Amino acid sequence: HVQLVESGGGSVEAGGSRTLSCAATGKGSSRMGWFRQAPGRVLEGLACIENDDKTTYANSVKGRFTISRDAAKKTLYLQMNSLKPEDTAMYYCAADYAAGCQWLLANLDFAYVGQGTQVTVS
Repeated sequence: HVQLVESGGGSVEAGGSRTLSCAATGKGSSRMGWFRQAPGRVLEGLACIENDDKTTYANSVKGRFTISRDAAKKTLYLQMNSLKPEDTAMYYCAADYAAGCQWLLANLDFAYVGQGTQVTVS
């Protein structure tokens, strides 16, 4: 069983940066990612990282967001730069063992999901 706990959310000014963290406990996961849900909008897959550190990004955040992981600390990160008001959302960390990152970001069918952390950009 895997538990994921996000942190790092909060309020930030447009154009600013924020780094989200996700601490994982339990068995290590092959793939970990981030997705978000803004008020009144559908879930949106953002970024995913494989065990070999290969990364996949949604077009909406490519070039602005960077996903990384510290395997030893079992921690996942999402560095967010050039934030826009439309980035305001609840951000979720997720993990999976089987499916590939492209499929996971498209279908958001991760085996484990954290409770989320709110990011507000104004």
